[in-house]
Amino acid sequence: MNKETANHIDELLYDSGLFPSKIKNLKNIVSFDFSDEIILITGAAGSIGSGLTKQLINCKYKKLILVDVAESPLYVLIKELEFEDVNHIDFVLLNVTDEDSLKYLFEANTPSIIFHTAAYKHVPLMEDNAYEAVKLNIFGTKLLADFSLKYKVKKFIFISTDKAVNPVSVMGMTKQIGETYLSFLNEKSETEFITARFGNIFGSNGSVVPLFKKQIEFGHPLTITNNDISRYFISKYKACNLILKLASTRDYQSDSFTFNMGEPIKILDIIERLLLCYDNLENIPEIKVIGLRPGEKLNEDIISADEILLSTEYEDILAIKQKNDSKSIKIDFTPLSNMTPYMSNKEIKSILLNYI
Repeated sequence: MNKETANHIDELLYDSGLFPSKIKNLKNIVSFDFSDEIILITGAAGSIGSGLTKQLINCKYKKLILVDVAESPLYVLIKELEFEDVNHIDFVLLNVTDEDSLKYLFEANTPSIIFHTAAYKHVPLMEDNAYEAVKLNIFGTKLLADFSLKYKVKKFIFISTDKAVNPVSVMGMTKQIGETYLSFLNEKSETEFITARFGNIFGSNGSVVPLFKKQIEFGHPLTITNNDISRYFISKYKACNLILKLASTRDYQSDSFTFNMGEPIKILDIIERLLLCYDNLENIPEIKVIGLRPGEKLNEDIISADEILLSTEYEDILAIKQKNDSKSIKIDFTPLSNMTPYMSNKEIKSILLNYI
């Protein structure tokens, strides 16, 4: 591992909050002005949703609507914000695939900016629950986007993933279909549909670093899928800050963006730097290679062969552009709509492959 990679991992470790004694003092927090905006965040209790919320409470906004289907995490978020000014914040327990509830939400609140972070993101789990992935990641996104058109939302920020690039997993395919649909809507809509595509959130729920931390502290072997596996990583704070910058931008040169995450990091290199955080470790844990799990790739891509990256006014935000200025594809949702819970995961994935 070179010095630049080591420093990159250390920065991510310090920003992750997993080791309180090593957290950097995040000074010069940028305050965005959303004074005239009613902001809706889906998946508000998740890693990105809660991160956006905690930065937005330091900003000006008209109203903040925090939506999640998970009762306990939403309650945890409520408790985390109990000493903040929540007079203009609504906490809403709602499933974004529920059309009637979503319609009422739009009618009652008329949001002007939407951050759509709600999604099923766990790759192997979605291989075994393909129907639910389609229902939320595709039709939940479509429903939100269609209501955004109807109720004249100004901006819709869609949180996507590098797994949507050259996807091999159900999760990646469903997110790519979401990207494609929003890009199509942009060609006929006054609503600005913006995709923010990035890699793994370092230290987020379900990510490798908290798992390694538990394995180390319980004296268990460290499990990795492959010695050569690597991923793009970004800290939650940086990702959320850049998402808010995207939302505050007025003139877009693209409808898809990604962030400067540096080079992909090998998981073995993360383990090496992580172990240095433990001063009194008696024994170096065994590393156990368990093999790639269903739907996983050895390495991820941030853009496809048909895309290029362009710089923007922000150093860490890159615009994603198609090499050929072709019109976006209109999606025929009929085969997806005809899916049922009785279909096998293999059958559902074969249908998804027709859209890739």
